[in-house]
Amino acid sequence: MNQADIDAGKVKIIAPEDFTKAAVGENIIAGNAMSRRASYMYGNLLPRGPMGQVDGGLGKTTSTGQIGLALPTDWATETGQKITIDGIELQVLMAPESEAPSEFMFYIPKYKAFCAAEDACHTLHNLYTLRGAKVRDGLLWSKYLQQAIDMFGDETEVLFTSHHWPTWGNDRVVSHLKSQRDLFRFLHDQVMRMANSGMTPKEIGEVIRLPEGLATTWACRSYYGTVYHDAVAQYNLRLGFFDGVPANLHQLPPTEAGTRYVDFMGGADNVLRMAKESYDKGDYRWVAEVVNHVVFADANNVAAKQLLADTYEQLGYQSESGPWRNFYLTGARELREGVTELPVPNTASPDTIKAMPIDMFFDFLGVRLNGDRAAGKTISINMELTDTNEKYLVGVENSAIHYSKDKSMPSADVSIVTTRESLNDVMLGISTMEKQVVEGKAKLTGDPKKLSEFVGLLDNFNFWFNIVTA
Repeated sequence: MNQADIDAGKVKIIAPEDFTKAAVGENIIAGNAMSRRASYMYGNLLPRGPMGQVDGGLGKTTSTGQIGLALPTDWATETGQKITIDGIELQVLMAPESEAPSEFMFYIPKYKAFCAAEDACHTLHNLYTLRGAKVRDGLLWSKYLQQAIDMFGDETEVLFTSHHWPTWGNDRVVSHLKSQRDLFRFLHDQVMRMANSGMTPKEIGEVIRLPEGLATTWACRSYYGTVYHDAVAQYNLRLGFFDGVPANLHQLPPTEAGTRYVDFMGGADNVLRMAKESYDKGDYRWVAEVVNHVVFADANNVAAKQLLADTYEQLGYQSESGPWRNFYLTGARELREGVTELPVPNTASPDTIKAMPIDMFFDFLGVRLNGDRAAGKTISINMELTDTNEKYLVGVENSAIHYSKDKSMPSADVSIVTTRESLNDVMLGISTMEKQVVEGKAKLTGDPKKLSEFVGLLDNFNFWFNIVTA
């Protein structure tokens, strides 16, 4: 398959409603931080083997390199919709805000086959992913699986998903769907029950246990998501990050808190001495919590970093979840060796940039705008894209970007007339707006210094930021 086949209508790409916006937005707005954390979550920086990365939890590992995106040609928009591909009919079941903001499952009557997308895998899935993303709604997720049973459960003979192996036979298919339905419903409802009884998220995560019928089912085990962090996520979904305890409302940042904790506990040497005793007793969670304060108080304390690395390794080896193991072991590696720069997926790839709606591009610029450098500055820019017939007025005021579609300002500081294709090259770093003007691909009127000033207010994100040290 190539783009020419798609453009010629030889290949259909069917996606759920709002897929492009959801997929591109997730990879752009918080893409740098998300990808950096994903290098921990999937163990991309670890050696392969029993002491390092053995699995990604949901699959063996992830790819590196450039991310591609072929735009959809057709859309699934409502439950019950029928779509025919090469003579094969699909029946749609929409499932937005389950595993993904934009999601759908489908049934193939001819083969009595049901595709559960990512909503019924052979593991406890993430209601919150450690790489970072919007919290997923276990209640909705459960309801969609019940709907799948109601619509197709009597007929389905094979169930398959986007990540895992198929399940054969009607009895086994329905049993699997029911256990996944009950898994996500239990997590959501029991967390809310405990929260409504006054328990905080960490308290809930510590005590919640799956009932035996789910805990002893292979596909409900914590190989990817975990009961603990999925439970905390459901609290966050309904009640946010604050647990209601006033002391937790405005806590000190890690470096300042670490310095004070170490002083309160009699200095770094005393903390490490006592932590080593706890380590020898196997109290690794406590050691990690305590020694982390020492490391954030003084990132040059080699003894603290070594003890914390040893502790992370023990926690990693004991983790059933692949992402938990990878997070701990990657943290240990970076404490010992520092940040290691390796090839990683580039979320702002050419395909992603091309698929990005222009308003999302402006939103991304807003994320990159450095508020301190923009303080006191007011800039206005008219932008016209001739090939897409789009016109925007973009402004900076009060250290924030704002923009209006189909608007322009005669007195704007600078006006740019170009094409979306040329703008893509600027966004990808292939060219600059100044170069586009020289080459005749863009026309600029007004004060070019204002454009340069605007560009100078934008941060370029360093992918390899520190995670385990200040």
